[in-house]
Amino acid sequence: MSDWIPDDSVSQLIRKYALQNALEYDGKGQAGSVQGRVLGENVELRQHASQLFGLIMPAVEEANKIWAEKGAEEVRRILENEAPDALEKRERERREGLPELANANEGEVVLRFAPNPNGPLTLGHSRGVIINSEYANMYSGKTILRFDDTDTKIKRPDERAYGWILDDFIWLTGKEPDLVIEASSRMDVYLEYSNQFISEGHMYVCNCTADEFREYRIAKLECSCRSNSIEDNLSKWRQMNDNIQGYNEGEAVVRVKTGMNHKNPALRDWPALRIQTTPHPKVGDKYRVWPLLDFQSAVEDYEQRVTHIIRGKDLMDSTRKQQILYDKVGWKYPETLYWGRVKIHEFGGFSTSQMKSDINEGNYTGWNDPRLPTLPAMRRRGYDAGAIRKFWIDLGLTQKDISVPLSTLNSLNSKAVDADAPRLSFVRNPCSINLDISKIELTKVTLPIHPEHPDKGVREWPLEEGSIKVNIASDDFNSHEARRLKDFADIEINHEKTGDGWFGEVIRTERLGNTPIIHWLPSNMAQPAVLLLEEEGILVTAEGLLEINDYPNGTIIQLERMGFAILEGFEDNGARRLVRLHA
Repeated sequence: MSDWIPDDSVSQLIRKYALQNALEYDGKGQAGSVQGRVLGENVELRQHASQLFGLIMPAVEEANKIWAEKGAEEVRRILENEAPDALEKRERERREGLPELANANEGEVVLRFAPNPNGPLTLGHSRGVIINSEYANMYSGKTILRFDDTDTKIKRPDERAYGWILDDFIWLTGKEPDLVIEASSRMDVYLEYSNQFISEGHMYVCNCTADEFREYRIAKLECSCRSNSIEDNLSKWRQMNDNIQGYNEGEAVVRVKTGMNHKNPALRDWPALRIQTTPHPKVGDKYRVWPLLDFQSAVEDYEQRVTHIIRGKDLMDSTRKQQILYDKVGWKYPETLYWGRVKIHEFGGFSTSQMKSDINEGNYTGWNDPRLPTLPAMRRRGYDAGAIRKFWIDLGLTQKDISVPLSTLNSLNSKAVDADAPRLSFVRNPCSINLDISKIELTKVTLPIHPEHPDKGVREWPLEEGSIKVNIASDDFNSHEARRLKDFADIEINHEKTGDGWFGEVIRTERLGNTPIIHWLPSNMAQPAVLLLEEEGILVTAEGLLEINDYPNGTIIQLERMGFAILEGFEDNGARRLVRLHA
């Protein structure tokens, strides 16, 4: 990427938005805002974001200088001549896009996406990847990919998931994260802070059972452990970490001393660390005491100097817990934004743990089963990363819970893949017909590779002299009326089967009237194929014939009359396998 040389169109795009920004903010345009607009218009430039910023800065300075020396009217005049579209009001764009971050300084913004690696990312997770990375781009900041993997028991990490998640992060954003952290590899940091906070009296070791402390919390009463001396707490802390003579799992936890009279019960002396004896898949049994998520995340956000946290509004209590801890130890808490829940109608209430259970029970074929909302499944179906990015950015940041149909994303995806998707014919459940073409002079049928892009060329189906064998769908065969083979001829079929099969004849090649059009394939251009698709929640394998082609696996195509699909490979019997994207 270091040898990238921008062309004139990039310079013009930067100048347009630099002038627009200066006009909107009275000569105080910001490079981060300009970069966000440039990348929003040309997503291909994301891979050059760092070099792009070096070009944007002088353009912004020049635009601000023009405004300062010659006024807003001069900036407006230049835009009228060079880019009149930039003068249009941007209120709608601002409302639908991402709001500006509070207290965000150019080049200093640090955000993080922190999944639990107990399975692959889902469509819901992609929201966090995209929104955080978009803000990092807007302010020339950093995005940290942090694996919150310190729960060895309830949400046990899957070693494969680390690679899956990193791969999908790069696919969605077009670049690697600025920093990758595995929380489990930083256990010494969390234990050191724990020892420090216990020594300073901010935390204590509690030996109450979960049920006992629940009663204290409800009654707003302090347990006897809360009055332990610092020396006692440090001694108990050492016992928690003692592999030989220490406490057993469940016999001790470390709590943050917040107070038992908070209006919100969740904030009353919340637990920070506990004993977990289940070995970690990457760290093994090296540690006995593990941080709970609220404590681990609070420490790591401070360590990495995270400036802004974007999380679901259901995690507001996590913010409050962490803010109390930050106040106690004299740290400044990051700016925090919240979003509401987005429910996709067709996906309902999938959870990673439930999907894992269903896969193990054979209800799904794997994490990439086309019926699942995982990113491996959606990539298998040919969803475009740019379409997913636009989907989440268009929804923006709102604390309101909303519900949207998958068709919204499908529409964006269709637009994203349509221009590059070659057309092919697929005949499901085919019937073969011996067609008499002796009365016509055509030697081939010519069809466009893409009807809206003639520059992509044509496909040619050769016609054998005298008669050819054609294949049509069984549903089309059952009709007794005349019909038209698309882009070829009107035919009639004799439905009385002879020893050699069914026969038909060409009536005419020109189109007259409203003869129903059906799809077809000559046998000399057909290969066996299976199409994997979902029908009413069931994974169905549709057998048929696919137009012979030499497109590589992974190519997104449009099957005429059936929609988009992706070429996936070959079955054991040699049939070409496809997966339908969406209806």
